[in-house]
Amino acid sequence: MSFKLGLIINPWAGIGGAMALKGSDGKEVREQALAMGAIPKAQQRMREALEIILPYKKQVQIITAARDMGEALAHEMGFNVQVVYTPAHQQTEAIDSENAAYAMLDTKVDLLLFAGGDGTARNICSIVHTAMPVLGVPAGCKIHSGVYGVSPKASGRVVEKMLCGELVSVDTADVKDIDEEKFRQGKVIAKMYGEMQIPLELRYIQATKSGGKESEELVLADIADYISELMEDEYFVMGSGSTVAAVMQSLGLPNTLLGVDLVKEQQLIASDLTAQQLLDSIDNQPAKLVITLIGGQGHIFGRGNQQLSPQLIKQIGKENILLIATKTKLQALQGRPLLVDTGDAELDKSLSGFLPVITGYRDQVLYPVAAPGNE
Repeated sequence: MSFKLGLIINPWAGIGGAMALKGSDGKEVREQALAMGAIPKAQQRMREALEIILPYKKQVQIITAARDMGEALAHEMGFNVQVVYTPAHQQTEAIDSENAAYAMLDTKVDLLLFAGGDGTARNICSIVHTAMPVLGVPAGCKIHSGVYGVSPKASGRVVEKMLCGELVSVDTADVKDIDEEKFRQGKVIAKMYGEMQIPLELRYIQATKSGGKESEELVLADIADYISELMEDEYFVMGSGSTVAAVMQSLGLPNTLLGVDLVKEQQLIASDLTAQQLLDSIDNQPAKLVITLIGGQGHIFGRGNQQLSPQLIKQIGKENILLIATKTKLQALQGRPLLVDTGDAELDKSLSGFLPVITGYRDQVLYPVAAPGNE
């Protein structure tokens, strides 16, 4: 008896991430990203998930949509493929994700695996609701929903467990999305759009993000003072998030809360840089990277900071990553590791292990970092 795996790829998911466009929704944003040289990566993200189950492909029948929405990749990888929906146009839109999901309702797939971001999750949720189990492969700029694996390979591992007949619990998870226009203005306004059923494997399924800002002003001030003290004549790449924003505020510098800025000798060099602009600005010179984690979820790379490309992280070096967080924020993870999902499997492996986290003035703790699915 074959395992019927529904497969939907949003080909444009995440295309605005590395270009600092804070999302990929809408034709204009896609066209702007392409004009800036963006390369679609959703196919590669889904490929990483499907590679995990290649040894079981004789057991799998993939039910999918035509062309870049799943058919092309599944055929290329040698799966048994059935196409149940064909988009009317080469350039797909949100309605195509919805139509593909609707077509799969009738086929009674065992699991619907989709690649995209929160917008794609919304589209599929509007059709599927809790009618069948789904699992997202993270490929978007923003992932607030709890229906995604922590990485593409992690999503593949969950499917593998199901194929091997292991007991995998099913639970409901929130589907959330934010207003991208407000996001580009530095405001995170998340709204819940429903729930979907997911195969629950706690190591591999990401938690939904915690909202709100840190209220521990004194601790943040201590962290900021320590980072300021470390700043000498090298470049400092300042990542996104309120904890990093506190450092910038202590320096009296304007900050792109949801973007990446560049500082040298405690002076702002450039704001809201793209992945390529960061590489060009650093140009193999000594640099440090200041980042924090996403509250409640634990990601330090691969969620909302795709400007921090694998090339940049490798160039800066693991030893020059300054990870900052309050102990309260770490304790909220309840022992779960910090997560990396850079899109480069070898880099993710090299970042795994333990990283020092700056939790105050000259105060650090060692905390585990993992790339689930890359074991």
